[in-house]
Amino acid sequence: MINPGDIISYIEMCNEEKVNLQRGMNYHLRGETSVILMSLRANAPYSDRVEEEGHVLIYEGHDVPKKTNTPIPKVVDQPMRNPGGTLSQNGLFYEAARRYRSGGKAADFVKVYEKIHRGIWVYNGVFKLTDAWQEESNNRKVFKFKLELVENIQPSSESKQQPVEIEHSRIIPPRVKLAVWKRDKGRCVVCGSNDNLHFDHIIPFSKGGSSLVAENIQLLCARHNIAKRDKIE
Repeated sequence: MINPGDIISYIEMCNEEKVNLQRGMNYHLRGETSVILMSLRANAPYSDRVEEEGHVLIYEGHDVPKKTNTPIPKVVDQPMRNPGGTLSQNGLFYEAARRYRSGGKAADFVKVYEKIHRGIWVYNGVFKLTDAWQEESNNRKVFKFKLELVENIQPSSESKQQPVEIEHSRIIPPRVKLAVWKRDKGRCVVCGSNDNLHFDHIIPFSKGGSSLVAENIQLLCARHNIAKRDKIE
């Protein structure tokens, strides 16, 4: 099982979810847990953003697929439904959020992966889907989804949402992740390994350490991350 802050490849991400992740929005991918892929990079195709020091994620819905009759997806409204009338991924997430807002059901759990570099992803942890709306953007309608960080739980892979205790921290901003990745040259600062890396808080978040500055973040391999955690405990 991967933990929040773990740095993984695309293949490792697909292996974790036991499916080839070809799209960014995956409603109820396995059981009742959904998966989204996000990016906060300057050239990202969608306008995702992080608020409240990483506690809240505002995720933008996805465009219609590029086809002959829709050569430029960015000029048409993001779809609520597929051509056949079924709900699109936008529609599925939207309806789930509205059911939660109306008190009809508990909030859905959503696992969030963030692309920080070509072929490099970070697992940001588990969020709950709490709101959804449509807004105007560049003369078209786009979907926005509000997700709030869930502290200290990880949904299991079973069909029901069974919380499992894990260590968690706030999202590290992309500028900090990239700065740390470049500074540490994509390797563990202790042993130089480039396998099973993790963004580690030098001063733990639980003890007041910041996620917002590169000076408090370092790359550690799994072995040295566990060794450090054992010393702190």
